[in-house]
Amino acid sequence: MTKKELYKLLNELRSLPSETELVEFKKAENSYDFKKLGRYFSALGNEANLKGKPYGWLIFGVEDKTGNIIGTNYRPDRPKLDSLKSEIADKTTNRITFTEIHELVLPEGRRVIMFQIPAAPRGIPVAWKEHYYGRDGESLCALNIQKIEQIRNQPIKYDWSAQICKDATLDDLKPQAIGKARKQFKEKNKNSSGITPDEVDLWEDITFFNKAKATIQGKITNTAILLLGKEESASLISPAVAKMSWILKDKENIELDYEHFGPPFLVNVEKLFSRIRNLTYRTLPSGTLFPIEATQYDPWVIREVIHNCIAHQDYGLGGRINVVEN
Repeated sequence: MTKKELYKLLNELRSLPSETELVEFKKAENSYDFKKLGRYFSALGNEANLKGKPYGWLIFGVEDKTGNIIGTNYRPDRPKLDSLKSEIADKTTNRITFTEIHELVLPEGRRVIMFQIPAAPRGIPVAWKEHYYGRDGESLCALNIQKIEQIRNQPIKYDWSAQICKDATLDDLKPQAIGKARKQFKEKNKNSSGITPDEVDLWEDITFFNKAKATIQGKITNTAILLLGKEESASLISPAVAKMSWILKDKENIELDYEHFGPPFLVNVEKLFSRIRNLTYRTLPSGTLFPIEATQYDPWVIREVIHNCIAHQDYGLGGRINVVEN
């Protein structure tokens, strides 16, 4: 969201007659209880799910009764403010965390922090330290069993990959990934009637994406962000986790090394593949003087497994792709 959009949203929320289940204002002039912050994260995310809204909002620097902006000095150092994403994720269901933490400094110099909290995933209430929270009007409370069951009973079998990522634009896609996608599209369709490589080269990007079904009527889908998006575009599909991880462990299951890979998956899948150790074995069959060399794994099989993980992962449940070597 742009600064202009955030200013407009802030004024709209302040103009509400009172706080709702989706909005909470706090003075937080200098500090705020971290435990309460986590509880509000759970509550606002669960209530956003129940109301069919994409986000809830926790706003520091605004009086809850009057809507007056008083400003906040909470975590004035930006890196420490951003570290809240990890701190919250450490204690929530599936490591769900803020979509974004927006910092606004108004013309009069007062600072406001707008925590953008994603709705709980369909079918999965979000807990904070293993407890579910919700709202009764303006009050923070335990999420009652009726609401828990209402979330859990939501149908979750829908095509997440085809959903429109409404805040995404072509600028969120990586040119290198687009180039590779065009090359692979031409290779796959080289024998198709009516499509020639030269024709594909003449297509504008949006035309190509529509043909390749990465967009729907010019609108960016979650699939486009996963396969072609820039690394920072992963936040656009939160709370889904756009991450592949390679992890090396010893025989005691102790982690020795790791590396994480985000979008664009179309490019980074090869980087993940390159981290997998594929040892070469030599055998000497009877009746010959010449050893036979063979790799531990067939490279095609490894790639196929990783590609299937990417294609069939249920990103709507906040899962991730882990390749673990022992």
